[in-house]
Amino acid sequence: MSNIVGRVREAFRGDQRVDPDALIARLDAVQRFLRAVDGQVPDARLVAAHTVVERAGARLALSGDHTVVALAGATGSGKSSLFNALARLELSPVGVRRPTTGVAHACVWGQLGGAGRLLDWLGVLPRHRFVRESALDGDDESGLHGLVLLDLPDFDSVQRTHRLEVDRMLGLVDLVVWVVDPQKYADRVIHTSYLREFQRHKDVTVVVLNQADRLTPAELPRVLADLRRLLDADGLDGVPLLPTVAVDPAGMVGLREALERTVAERQAALRRLAGDVDAVVAELEPLVGVEPPRTGPDDASTRELTRALAGAAGVPSVAEAVEGAYRHRAGGTTGWPLVKGWRRLRPDPLRRLHLPGPAADADAPAESLVAATSVPDPTAAQRSALNLAIRAVGDRSGADLPTPWPTAVTAAARSRLGDLPDALDRAVAGTDLGMDRRPAWWRVVGALQWLVTAAALAGLGWLALGYALRALGLPAPEYPRVGEVPLPTVLLLGGLLAGLLVAALTRPVVRWAARRARQRAEKRLTISVGTVGDEYVLVPVRSALGRYAQAREALGDAARR
Repeated sequence: MSNIVGRVREAFRGDQRVDPDALIARLDAVQRFLRAVDGQVPDARLVAAHTVVERAGARLALSGDHTVVALAGATGSGKSSLFNALARLELSPVGVRRPTTGVAHACVWGQLGGAGRLLDWLGVLPRHRFVRESALDGDDESGLHGLVLLDLPDFDSVQRTHRLEVDRMLGLVDLVVWVVDPQKYADRVIHTSYLREFQRHKDVTVVVLNQADRLTPAELPRVLADLRRLLDADGLDGVPLLPTVAVDPAGMVGLREALERTVAERQAALRRLAGDVDAVVAELEPLVGVEPPRTGPDDASTRELTRALAGAAGVPSVAEAVEGAYRHRAGGTTGWPLVKGWRRLRPDPLRRLHLPGPAADADAPAESLVAATSVPDPTAAQRSALNLAIRAVGDRSGADLPTPWPTAVTAAARSRLGDLPDALDRAVAGTDLGMDRRPAWWRVVGALQWLVTAAALAGLGWLALGYALRALGLPAPEYPRVGEVPLPTVLLLGGLLAGLLVAALTRPVVRWAARRARQRAEKRLTISVGTVGDEYVLVPVRSALGRYAQAREALGDAARR
């Protein structure tokens, strides 16, 4: 047995120390992870992380001078006897009827002090607390000062409340001493339901083979070797394994020295919390397993989205109206003055859509530019195309991410879908369509048309005057001639023909300029609806991808030791 105790001492000396500041930094990283994934990952997958953060914060805020050690085991393993043997007092009931221990009992070595708040947090009732401090012992118990030893109920108790109490305590204590006996050390329940769950807490796990006195000197090494094999299969290789005999003080030396060393190091609480963080990080790693493929949607998805938004916003209809309005307004300025009145009877295409009117409307109140338009509502096909484009943005952006991030990214893309119609309408209404100023050449052509019209009217008036004089029997005036043709006739016919010629020459120029105006307006409208798509679709997607990157970085920080 002395050789076994020696190997256990070496195992404890090999434990690495946990830096409290590094542990706090890792816990902060877990909190950053939780903030980053809030609302993106189902809460059910984050329960363990929230529990660890809250538990660690509470434990670190409590006494750092005490080490909480729990004795856990199955019915009949002798936990209570071991508890009493370590305390050297009869504190926990021992009996033949099972289960004997129904609630946790605690023994504190040294003054109760800060251990009281620790026991309150653990939920140990005051009547089940004992203080191991006696003047009769002298310095015999000084090596365990700071130890809070718990005797837990049996984890295989027939009473469910006992099992629940064990599970609760195992999540709170700093170090667990698993007590097994020669008859049930290979029991499937303790190995599959408990020991294997402590793979990441090897630094704060001790296994004792109690009642070792029931084995012969030849049987003890074989049983310990078999138990070691089972522990290795559970992933607990290197965990200290000690034989104990509760009825013999010599059989308690190894365990007592292990506890004294643990208390002196004051590392058990930190190691336990570090193991909890390791377990949480391992559980959360599948959520952020890959590098974010991009910081936002790809160009192809963005272009498809912009096209779909333009269709839903009625950009083609507005651009067509701009072309019609350009021709309408250009005709009103450059057309033949004698037929302008007929053009005024036709409505301005942009006015019918409640979009910015001609330059005469420039003094209108600013809010009229962002009022609701009369652009036709999108068709079912256009709405369907927009929904598909938005979904494509989310699906492609989150395609390479682990579950549940693709769903979260797609949901982010659709998060403001209900606000899009009004936003698109405002964007169209607020876009400068380039129709607020009349080109200078319009005025030049208009002035020319008025000039030739005035010439025609002058010729007509001059001829009318001659006819009137003849009708009155007065001498007819002598008309100047241009060749053989009287000047008034030249003015009349020349003015009419010149007006028609200017109109004919201007018409193709107006059509070409109207197409250019349509293209400019369409480009500006596309930019406007693209801005809406960026704000209402792409920004939420980038935010979700950014939170994924933040979560991955935070979990990477939490994984560093």
